[in-house]
Amino acid sequence: MRTRLHISDLGRLAYGPAYELQVAAHARALAAREVSANENSEVLSGPVGELLLVEHDPVVTISNRATAEANLLASPASLAQSGVAVARTDRGGDITYHGPGQLVAYPILDLNALNLGLHDYMRLLEDVVIAVCAKYGVETMRDPKATGVWTERGGQPDAKIAAMGVRVRKWISMHGLALNVTTNLDHFRLIVPCGLVGRRVTSLERELGPKCPPMSEVKRTLVEVFIDAIERQRERAKTARAAASQ
Repeated sequence: MRTRLHISDLGRLAYGPAYELQVAAHARALAAREVSANENSEVLSGPVGELLLVEHDPVVTISNRATAEANLLASPASLAQSGVAVARTDRGGDITYHGPGQLVAYPILDLNALNLGLHDYMRLLEDVVIAVCAKYGVETMRDPKATGVWTERGGQPDAKIAAMGVRVRKWISMHGLALNVTTNLDHFRLIVPCGLVGRRVTSLERELGPKCPPMSEVKRTLVEVFIDAIERQRERAKTARAAASQ
């Protein structure tokens, strides 16, 4: 059975309206779970959620972490001059930048249906980005000390190419990942990205130069890789439930 995952390409959209669309998708996922429960149907036979794709208008997002705001380096005047807004967010993580040329993916998934805990879900998101970058010849890796995906140099994490921050409510995920494709990397100088002092950021464009694929192609690739990852996880969830019932 192919994974029932609704894909929405929101194009370019400000952070606030995109967040409201996440909230609506979360409500739909929760309602779908309740319908399955009321019908006493197998949870894995229903939809597992939605995937929202978006490029945001330039914005710095600050989490509720106590130290996050201190990692905003720019003054209000500098932000205004750069055309960058500031928004509070309820995701995990610290502070980050979103803007045109950055592919943001918001998976709204029923983690119960997928038998995924938070740690394994974050690793799944990292796996997706690593696989997408590999398709374009960019070798990336995890950093055991920092969530996200990094380019690899000498077997060590070098520059961050994708940031991640999620929130889980009633075991349905919100927020997600941000992959730098042709992002204006100068805007990261307005902040201490993810609160990690002295760590560089990069993009597919910086790594590949004129060979960088267009955003439309990267979107298609990410959707394909993401669906494959969810299908594999769904099969693992079925196997685990079957073993537990014996």
